[in-house]
Amino acid sequence: MSIHSDNQNNRTLYGHPKGLFYLAFTEAWERFSYYGMTAILVLYMVNQLLLPGHIENIVGFETLRGVLESATGSLSTVGLASMIFGLYSGFVYFTPVFGGIIADRWIGQRNAVIIGALCMTAGHIFMAFDQSFLLALLMLIIGSGFLKGNISAQVGALYPVDDEARRTRGFAIFSTAINIGAVLGPLICGYLAQDYGWHYGFGVAAIFMVGGLLTYLYGFRFLPSKVKHEGEHKTGMNSGEWKVIIALLGVIGISVFQSISYYQSLNILKVWLQDHVDLSVGGFTIPVAWYQSLDAAASIVAVPTLFMLWKWQAKRNKEPNDLGKIGIGALMVAFAYFLLFIGIYFTSDQLSSPWLPFITVVLLGYAFIYQWPTLLALVSGNAPAKINSTMMGITFISLFIAGNSVGWLGSFYDKMAPGSFWLLQAGVSLIGAVLIVLFGPRLRKVLKSK
Repeated sequence: MSIHSDNQNNRTLYGHPKGLFYLAFTEAWERFSYYGMTAILVLYMVNQLLLPGHIENIVGFETLRGVLESATGSLSTVGLASMIFGLYSGFVYFTPVFGGIIADRWIGQRNAVIIGALCMTAGHIFMAFDQSFLLALLMLIIGSGFLKGNISAQVGALYPVDDEARRTRGFAIFSTAINIGAVLGPLICGYLAQDYGWHYGFGVAAIFMVGGLLTYLYGFRFLPSKVKHEGEHKTGMNSGEWKVIIALLGVIGISVFQSISYYQSLNILKVWLQDHVDLSVGGFTIPVAWYQSLDAAASIVAVPTLFMLWKWQAKRNKEPNDLGKIGIGALMVAFAYFLLFIGIYFTSDQLSSPWLPFITVVLLGYAFIYQWPTLLALVSGNAPAKINSTMMGITFISLFIAGNSVGWLGSFYDKMAPGSFWLLQAGVSLIGAVLIVLFGPRLRKVLKSK
């Protein structure tokens, strides 16, 4: 990969290119708007949009409902909300593959990010009206396709090819910005939605998306103008490379089970918290959306604490390998939901304290750090250079599969007892852990997993 840039790109701040900080702040604004909006999306559909007086105003909804129910049978309000959430959260991780192709072949990464930010801003604005709800989701999906992959690619392009250490630290800074946005978005949007109305929550998400666009435009001159991949498709792959690809696809496929269970926390967990948990603490009612912020905050705290743990384990030759960490993450997700099952079993469905779901969400945040960054590092470090970007895109496709599965499984929520539903989620993640145990040793022989 060669990077074509001007002298502006070589200017540094704290040892890193200035462009990194503009990209990080842009992503923080964008993640604020994305997670703020998703934190209230299901609650908005269940409590207002999909109820009489609103549902009949949504343009194109009856067609969508007919398609969904032709595949699943009749759906309740919660079931419909879950299916729509699943489709939305799945497709935002599907379209970046096409956004990357369009940017690489025609419009360039910088233009793609601008288009993506404009589309997402429009999507947040359209959320203010019942009629344009489906159009809003479509614009957000298209916008994410243009923005997500292309802004991440620009982070790596800021550094020389042989500057691996500084690039890794740069991505750590970038990831921290993502998590900061993921914490603040649900906190602010959730509070505004609960105390002032849904559209205040969606409105502030739009404002922050505009902030992200302005930040990106202001830092435009510090960003790489062109990233060109040289020689990646000139030759075919040998048998050894094909074995690596198949092994990586196996790991990615196994990871889907944990992702399905994990992302149910963004979907049905909110409905369950609203209906079955006393969220009052000292006269203050905790907004349901704040639990999503807690997940992101736990992930931020998890990074330094797990790094210290892994360093301590490494000194004793006990640090888990990459596949082992993915398996531990799957076990932690399963245990987190099993705790909910136990709590419900002993309280007859109604929890009088918000602390058990608090513990559950914290465990999910730690599990995320065990699994997702490890998976990205494993794919990035092992995929043949000729299709490295493609394999990274396929990794995100796993979230597309997981997102749609989340919606489908969530449609069973009001057909099951809550305890049984969370036990089901624990079982789904446990499948991933068992598959790691069964196939991990064979996969390690092919992959460079320490």
